[in-house]
Amino acid sequence: MNKLTKTLGLCAALAICLCASIPTFASTTLRIGTVLAPDDPMGRGLDKFKAEVEAATKGEVQVQVFHNSQLGDTTEMIDQARAGANVGTVTDVARLSSFVPSLAIMSAPFLFDTYDQADTFALSKEYLAWGDTLKEKSGIVMLASNWYQGPRHALTQKPISGPADLAGVRMRTIGAPIWIETIRAMGAEPTPIAWGEVYSALQMGVIDAAEAQPTAIKGAKLYEVIKHVTKTGHIQLVTALVVSAEAWDQISSENQKIVRDLAVQNGRYASQLTIDLGEKALADVAATGVTISEVDLAPFKKAVSGVYGLLKLDAEVAIVNKVLGR
Repeated sequence: MNKLTKTLGLCAALAICLCASIPTFASTTLRIGTVLAPDDPMGRGLDKFKAEVEAATKGEVQVQVFHNSQLGDTTEMIDQARAGANVGTVTDVARLSSFVPSLAIMSAPFLFDTYDQADTFALSKEYLAWGDTLKEKSGIVMLASNWYQGPRHALTQKPISGPADLAGVRMRTIGAPIWIETIRAMGAEPTPIAWGEVYSALQMGVIDAAEAQPTAIKGAKLYEVIKHVTKTGHIQLVTALVVSAEAWDQISSENQKIVRDLAVQNGRYASQLTIDLGEKALADVAATGVTISEVDLAPFKKAVSGVYGLLKLDAEVAIVNKVLGR
């Protein structure tokens, strides 16, 4: 009897080991957070992405979406993903350049003239190769890098007509070198803080200014704490949908393709919403009493022209121009 019991126990142990060694692709949940409001184009795009992924994979891949910084600031979500937590987000690609420096080019000042140009480059073999390297070096998987959030404009308490007017102005920006050096070159003092803290920082005078895209200005109600929006459009905010590699690797290759394709498609959907709603958002901001101003961009373009060389991105600029045929 003891011999039989031992034999059965050994068989059970072997079965458990065998099962553990075979990859399983049961229902997997991707948890994706954003710092933006649910009605922002990115939030609406994520909700549509969720519904379409769950339908197309027959429920084998579930998506949970968390708006308004429920999972933390963007940098915090990236850190969680790198640590192996099942967390993803929509992020400006420059935040990922500490792992793959070439990725900073997506946030380079005055580089892309239109969303179509950015979309084309985001799907080029050169850019996708950088995405593959990102997974190897950071543990983060880039699903699509064509989620356009709009042109970044200067939000100030005083009128701005050129770089000289930004001297001494503490301007909130994203804490990545390409952003910091762009804002510094434009004449302001770059001040990286979390997006969720921008409203209160402006309200309390911790910062003097910020820079943001039209839909975010409206969504975060920044019109309540600033007086001027100057349409500098210094950076076209093209962002990426990223997830934890650990969670991603639990999904079958067939479903991974479905998820990637839908990430690209819904990136285009959200981007078109951004374009469609951008001018209306600025009109709504203007209706609150904030002054919206056009400005001569030539002095700003001249001021930031050295940023590419400073960050050693001249080769990447050449790649962008080659892909775009210009």
